[in-house]
Amino acid sequence: MAALDLILAERIKTNEYIAYTLDDGRKVTITFVSLENETRIVETFEAEESNPVEMQEAGWQAFMDNFKRYCESQN
Repeated sequence: MAALDLILAERIKTNEYIAYTLDDGRKVTITFVSLENETRIVETFEAEESNPVEMQEAGWQAFMDNFKRYCESQN
């Protein structure tokens, strides 16, 4: 999958989760957990077979870290 491919969410429940399928058929779910003064975001994905799982986790974590910085800069 190219970095700029369009991903369309298959299921969205506002303030709870987003679920979608990547071009290669792997599933991704992003869950939003409301805590007292913050929101925990949990992302689960089906790993591909061509790269080590640790490398994939690091890549997804980098996306989430950038998203966190973006959200915090909007306040």
